[in-house]
Amino acid sequence: MNEQRKAILDMLAEGKINATEAERLLTAIEPADTAPAADRKTGKKYLRLVVDYTENGEPGRVNIRVPVALLRAGVRLSALVPAQALEKANAEMAKSGVPFDLTQLKPNELEELVNHLDEVIVEVDSSEAQVRIYSE
Repeated sequence: MNEQRKAILDMLAEGKINATEAERLLTAIEPADTAPAADRKTGKKYLRLVVDYTENGEPGRVNIRVPVALLRAGVRLSALVPAQALEKANAEMAKSGVPFDLTQLKPNELEELVNHLDEVIVEVDSSEAQVRIYSE
């Protein structure tokens, strides 16, 4: 058992942190190469968001390619953010109409999302735009 892991478990045993906080800290110190075998097999490296639109009669495109490794790192780093800060961020997002709970974001859920995007392309069509989200 490495020293960081032991220190977290000791803090839990001493009552300095609760189980939820211990889980978040343990998740944050996991090595980056602990992605599930299924993800390593697919070889997906990017989450892609493409928006084709028309504005004032002119076609346009937004093409965003986010490295999956960056998403994984962000999820792991979120485990280090104090719970009170996450609650405030959740409250502000809710005020803006974004019903997303940052305290529930877990690395394994991100891996699951990426793996499922291997099988499906999410497309949203309207008279004004087309949005596609997929992994590659």
